[in-house]
Amino acid sequence: MTLLKTLDPNPTFAPRESGPLPERLIEGSPAFKTWAMDDAKDGLVLSGVWEATPGVTKSIKGEVFEFCHILSGVVEITPDGGEPIIYKAGDSFVMKPGFTGVWKTIETVRKIYVVVN
Repeated sequence: MTLLKTLDPNPTFAPRESGPLPERLIEGSPAFKTWAMDDAKDGLVLSGVWEATPGVTKSIKGEVFEFCHILSGVVEITPDGGEPIIYKAGDSFVMKPGFTGVWKTIETVRKIYVVVN
């Protein structure tokens, strides 16, 4: 086992394809692709690449901490009770446990993620 993991922003293996939970869909019909690349600490830390097509969903982190680095595309994230924030290629952000808000994919987005459960 190596303790160094490179996350390829353009994976060549097939992604897991999915969509939002029906109760979280607000607008559109976004499609998601996930290229899971690493699973550490018995599934407590996950990392890889995720992509979403345009649409609007409710984001609920629960007890999850997520770091995101946008590789391409544009999203607008509006925390409940807060102002919208635009993120685009090159931007990074963290959604902390307890975060709730609205995730609007304006242009198909691809991001590197690191999730800590």
